[in-house]
Amino acid sequence: MREEDRDLLQAMFSAAVKAAEPGAAMRPFLPARPKGRVVVVGAGKGAAQMAAAFEELWDGPVEGVVVTRYGFGAKTRAIRVMEAAHPVPDEAGLAATDALFKAMEGLGSDDLVIALVCGGGSALLAGPGEGLALSDEVALNEALLASGAPIGAMNAVRKMVSRVKGGRLAAAAHPAKVVSLVVSDVPGDDPAQVASGPTVPDARGRAEALAAVRDYAIKLPARVAAFLERADEPPKPEDACFAGNEVHVIASAAKSLEAAARVAEQAAFATAILSDAIEGEAREVAKMHAAIAREVAMRDRPFSRPVAILSGGETTVTLRGEGGRGGRNSEFLLSFALAVDGVEGIAALAADTDGVDGSEDNAGAFADGQTAVRMRTAGADPADALACNDAWGAFAAVGDLYVTGPTGTNVNDLRIILIR
Repeated sequence: MREEDRDLLQAMFSAAVKAAEPGAAMRPFLPARPKGRVVVVGAGKGAAQMAAAFEELWDGPVEGVVVTRYGFGAKTRAIRVMEAAHPVPDEAGLAATDALFKAMEGLGSDDLVIALVCGGGSALLAGPGEGLALSDEVALNEALLASGAPIGAMNAVRKMVSRVKGGRLAAAAHPAKVVSLVVSDVPGDDPAQVASGPTVPDARGRAEALAAVRDYAIKLPARVAAFLERADEPPKPEDACFAGNEVHVIASAAKSLEAAARVAEQAAFATAILSDAIEGEAREVAKMHAAIAREVAMRDRPFSRPVAILSGGETTVTLRGEGGRGGRNSEFLLSFALAVDGVEGIAALAADTDGVDGSEDNAGAFADGQTAVRMRTAGADPADALACNDAWGAFAAVGDLYVTGPTGTNVNDLRIILIR
């Protein structure tokens, strides 16, 4: 890949992340100081950085606890930061969930709860419903991740079998007011879907969860399936416990895409943002992006060169092989590389804005029209790698993984295609 292309792609990614920086995003939405206590609770891969930013901005005493992924912590003064496993929950997540509930004990109507919520909270807030064990929640998460179901369908199930998701955390804070500051990583920026909405109620319930299981052939563990049939539904939006609460989406994929596009425009590229809410199987979404890129590269339509094509949202990966490594961004890009094999003038980056793609340590990867050739030369067959979900291995073989480390925020995936 041309160095100038790689540099521009990285600059665009950096601008997207900066647009979702917690401090600047949070400032306009801070509530007035209450008469009573201020308790901060939160969860997600950027929760520690959000907590640190809140402490810097807040003029007054504060207490509380947030949970983030292992290695994603940040230094705070008064707010306790706990770490747990992602994307599959563990005992530390269970302890952190207990700590969040404990932090809100004894609150009254003069108290204020600030909920800092961002992507990744679904796994970090481990809290199986009464009668289920952590092992059941682990098995459920593994089944959901392997199913290829979209985030809304997965969350419909999660909310039915959890004691914290689907607004239940906010219900536990009643009668205190809850102000939720949400960094959205979901298509459409519905705050009830971010981290499965621990402080935001959802009108959906059992019927939608059962429909998701049926429509996406989710292989539920037997104990979870039985629980789903009898579990109490989460509190609905009209419940009195949510009266007076506030919910603000302070950062989103749309804002980050716009920031990335401005960097491309400064480099004399036209820009086209396809959507901030693209869903679907990663390898199939990649073929659509590749078809557009080929059309532009070969026929100068539907966009004129030079152009930067951007998109956001959350794709899914259905596991087909065993032993493969990677995430949805690297799988997207491997499929993309195969579809533009041999086409000149195309360079692309797909990466997760939290800095981690799937379970590995890379944010994503780079690719161009020669990536598949380089992989074959290095002894890695890109088609075989895609067949067994080993995109990480294929990109590692040619040195094209993109490693940023934790970014401190999370507005989902960013895909950029440059066509000169």
